[in-house]
Amino acid sequence: QVQLVESGGGLVQAGDSLRLSCAASKGTISRRSMGWFRQAPGKEREFVSAISWSNGRTYYADSVKGRCTISRDYTKNTVYLQIDNVISEDTADYYCAASTSLNGNSDITNSATYAYWGQGTRVTVSS
Repeated sequence: QVQLVESGGGLVQAGDSLRLSCAASKGTISRRSMGWFRQAPGKEREFVSAISWSNGRTYYADSVKGRCTISRDYTKNTVYLQIDNVISEDTADYYCAASTSLNGNSDITNSATYAYWGQGTRVTVSS
């Protein structure tokens, strides 16, 4: 089991950069695939980015590709999502998710892969 707490959201201006953090407790992020999803007002939750536990491969939604970097720090048991050049469409609640340990599901862009979710952090982009 693992508990996840996101932070780093807030009000930012278009063109700014922000870094979201996802700190894990009561468990480790090692041997778990980690993902970021977001839900904009009035829309369904969507995939943003993920990193595989097995090979470190990263995945990005087309909407953030080239502007977004996912990373992890095992010493801090934390996963990060850096978003550069934010745009109004990035306004959403951002959720961190963790798979079960040693999860063999290769589709880590699918929310169904993840067993643990944080409470979310809100990002609002002003233009």
